[in-house]
Amino acid sequence: MRLVAMLARMGVLVDTAGLFSPRPLAKGGQEDGQDQSPGALAAAAGTLAAVGLLVLIMLVVLYAQPAEANYPGTPGKIAYSGWDGNDLEIYTINPAGGSNVKVTNNQSGNEAPAYSPNAKKIAYSGWDGNDWEIYTVNTNGGSRKNVTNNNTDDRFPYYSPSGTKITYSGRGGNDWDIYTINTNGGSTKNVTNNNTDDENPAYSPSGTKIAYSGWDGNDWDIYTINPNGGSRKNVTNNNSTDDYQPDYAPGGTKIAYAGNDGNDWDIYTINPNGGSRKNVTNNNTDDFQPSYSPSGKNIAYVYDPGTGDTEIYYIKPDGGGRKSVTNNNTANLYPYWGCKGGCK
Repeated sequence: MRLVAMLARMGVLVDTAGLFSPRPLAKGGQEDGQDQSPGALAAAAGTLAAVGLLVLIMLVVLYAQPAEANYPGTPGKIAYSGWDGNDLEIYTINPAGGSNVKVTNNQSGNEAPAYSPNAKKIAYSGWDGNDWEIYTVNTNGGSRKNVTNNNTDDRFPYYSPSGTKITYSGRGGNDWDIYTINTNGGSTKNVTNNNTDDENPAYSPSGTKIAYSGWDGNDWDIYTINPNGGSRKNVTNNNSTDDYQPDYAPGGTKIAYAGNDGNDWDIYTINPNGGSRKNVTNNNTDDFQPSYSPSGKNIAYVYDPGTGDTEIYYIKPDGGGRKSVTNNNTANLYPYWGCKGGCK
């Protein structure tokens, strides 16, 4: 955000809902007006280069909103999106760090990975040259499938506990709604179906709820809803801060999310009924996109020091034991902590 402000002062237009903010795609059902295609973003990157800011090319890559929930199991690898010098690609890495594995390898943007419960597939958002679609791919990169395959933007996928459904954010009309679809494609269901923006869905471990970020006309709050659309509940329910990117703990007793207190974004946890809110990261830098480990003992998230080098970290839910997973000079985003050998 500090770099975005600097660029704005220089006359370079960079949307503040970009790489360095967990802010949503649009507010109040209004289009943000920015062309999100890789071609348009590449042109913006060229503008940065022209003013001598080559090191900041990654600033204008893609929107960086979503976080994913997780299911009980033995912690396995963390999937994430990493900037390879041309675009965002999907990678996996051990929580202890070390070498990564490149899952996608193309010339289009790939973001927001989510492991299937059996750990054999990864769902993600991919740019097809016209719009964003939901894809699935084997963890080794094979058998890529376009699940949504339509002419509207579909982003931020997340598998159901059974592995038979994927929930995602879709822009089918004038706003973003939460949808579900079978993993092999086919007909969709509009779960939220209203006139305000709803984004970042995450199934509960029981499969009986979907948590998501919703715009209430004043700010973004965390909501839960039944997969059939009933029993909507405002979990965070405040009018002073934006709350985004919900993520259920494996036991279903907590929801982690990114919250903005007016100064920066931190990782919080809260009970699904709305009580016992806790600031986990509690620092002066932006932390967002939380993802619980399958054991529930740690939360992976994105740490943004304000330099353009966003890294993946994890931390204990009580705020201790912070450790770095990635450690390079490029952007790393959208962590999702998978189960080793499949979730229980």
